[in-house]
Amino acid sequence: MSATVTSLNEQLNTLGICGYLQQHQDKGLLRVLTCGSVDDGKSTLIGRLLHDSQQLYDDQLDALKRDHKGRNSDGELELAMLVDGLQAEREQGITIDVAYRYFSTTERKFILADTPGHEQYTRNMATGASTSDVAILLIDARYGVQTQTRRHSFICSLLGIKHLIVAVNKMDIVGYSEDTYNAIKQDVQALMAQLQVPTVDVVPISALKGENILTLSANMPWYSGTALLPLLETLPIPQRGGAATRFPVQYVNRPDLNFRGFAGNLVSGRLAVGQTVTAYPSGKRSTIKQIVTFEGEQPSAIAGQAITITLNDEIDVSRGDWLVPSDETVNLTNRALAYLVWFNDQPLQTGRLYDLKLATRKSSVSINRLNHKVNVNTLVQEAAEQVAMNDIALVELELTETQPLDTFKNQPGTGNFILIDRLTNATVAAGIIQNVLAEEKPVAADISAFELELNALIRKHFPHWGAQDVRELFKGKA
Repeated sequence: MSATVTSLNEQLNTLGICGYLQQHQDKGLLRVLTCGSVDDGKSTLIGRLLHDSQQLYDDQLDALKRDHKGRNSDGELELAMLVDGLQAEREQGITIDVAYRYFSTTERKFILADTPGHEQYTRNMATGASTSDVAILLIDARYGVQTQTRRHSFICSLLGIKHLIVAVNKMDIVGYSEDTYNAIKQDVQALMAQLQVPTVDVVPISALKGENILTLSANMPWYSGTALLPLLETLPIPQRGGAATRFPVQYVNRPDLNFRGFAGNLVSGRLAVGQTVTAYPSGKRSTIKQIVTFEGEQPSAIAGQAITITLNDEIDVSRGDWLVPSDETVNLTNRALAYLVWFNDQPLQTGRLYDLKLATRKSSVSINRLNHKVNVNTLVQEAAEQVAMNDIALVELELTETQPLDTFKNQPGTGNFILIDRLTNATVAAGIIQNVLAEEKPVAADISAFELELNALIRKHFPHWGAQDVRELFKGKA
């Protein structure tokens, strides 16, 4: 076992719960995704990390040993059962939903997301990837790079994961062959170069045997790199949310006549008392009067904090609006290019209205153009006539209202969204904004003779209704 790993139970016994939390609150937190093709060993790897780093309670191990499926034919523990909690997962021996596990070492804390490898559950994998800092992409040493390997790699790169660790698993089955490892490494490097992933480590492992997980394995002396857990402990933690300051208002807090605060999560950047901010999309300005947190009033706030802001001026700010420092620029538009991962059994319908949920704002949007789909086997862009389940496509969004939009590349925290079916309320797609387009004003339709006559009659006989002359409304619009 690695010398850097300390038993969770020992720390709890020594420090108590409060002491443990106090000791770990300043540690870095790394969000790790495990992905890859079906049965490449993702759940087994997470189970091995938890087991070997002594992050399991005795009753968990006892329950695993008592389960008739808790051991394989060689008598070894089926560590994947520690992660696969659904009955259907245990019966089939596959992962269906995203499972999150938490553990820590003396170096840092980790949140591990175990995602399914089946193509049917690509949407679940995309969900796990959307909040991850680094991805462990598992590859079965017997089969090398598969279709799902390419699909998951593309989704990771699309969602801005800058560091991939490719774990070539089941090296024990191929006799710890260096030639097998080198051939897979060569294919992986070609794939990552195509995807322009900046940093890639290729680590040969055996999750079942626990080799090259905490320490280097004697069975693979030809590997001169770092074991998996020490590598995770030393990776730089990327900045989340983006460089600019974004505060989407989630709730207007008005407990009495003397307090009107705007509550939400500071997605990125920093805010301070006295700072001039602009509310978008209205463009109204004010200065910050108070920043209130659970601990009380604070002079400033940083990204990730849940805060309530009060302003010195009574400007109109509602749920979904953004508060942004006035010296920063924001794109106000109703059009954007975006990549979608389609989740629904029913294909995308162009021209149909969907609900778009971006940050805390819900608005209506239609997709008027399909630019292309991505062939996950070749990563080639292909003409798109239809977008079906698990397809990845670049589309043009047209919103029914002008609102602030960010590109995902510059502001990941406010550059992603989901699409919701307006009839079933089902989430049909997840997307990221690739490019913000110039706003287009709706073109006024020709007014029919019947509409003109009806409008004239209403204005003549029902003046108290206050109807306006439609000819004046559309004058100058084309």
